[in-house]
Amino acid sequence: MTPGKNIPVITIDGPTASGKGTITRLLAQRLGWHILDSGALYRLVALAARKHSISLDDAESLQPLAAHLDVEFAVDKDSGEIVTLLEGEDVTQDLRAETCGNDASQVAQIPAVREALLARQRAFREAPGLVADGRDMGTVVFPDAVLKIFLTASTEERARRRYNQLKDKGLGVTMRGLLDEIAERDARDRERAASPLVAAEDAVQLDTSELTIDEVVDRLWSLCQVSLH
Repeated sequence: MTPGKNIPVITIDGPTASGKGTITRLLAQRLGWHILDSGALYRLVALAARKHSISLDDAESLQPLAAHLDVEFAVDKDSGEIVTLLEGEDVTQDLRAETCGNDASQVAQIPAVREALLARQRAFREAPGLVADGRDMGTVVFPDAVLKIFLTASTEERARRRYNQLKDKGLGVTMRGLLDEIAERDARDRERAASPLVAAEDAVQLDTSELTIDEVVDRLWSLCQVSLH
């Protein structure tokens, strides 16, 4: 039996800017569980590739890079926020850049990279439980999850959310550019050969276009009460 099989997992999958990260964090806080942000791992592989001048389509070089990624997640004592260290360097802000997200979407298409990160992702499964955020959490990484959620929202709403996030950080972006980037990333995620973005057959699908963050968390909390008891 796989280690930790008796530890419950809730998966939250969906396309870019569907609210997975925020919802995962808030639900995990309410449950008192651990979090896996799988997208951060792919972003870290992309950052490491850029740092070592490795092409984003060089599968032969990216596979060992992903398998031996020197990464550490620490909590800032003052802010309480998670700080991400890559090879000892704080890359927390770099991970949030749109360019990094686009790079991650490219390396995530490579089967050897996904395979290299699989064991690392499953190792996040620790008591009392795990809420895992990504694109193939419920279909590939944790197919035995006790509850699988697939969040979505209209392309326009997701672009608006991302626009507001980036503007708040002082970054210059346009709605037109974000719409194009999101559409491109959606196509790449859905059409890739390795673990394409798709809802698990037993996932609960939820369109968040017209819902507030609190409304989404409350709905998922209700689902948790049924699935965990």
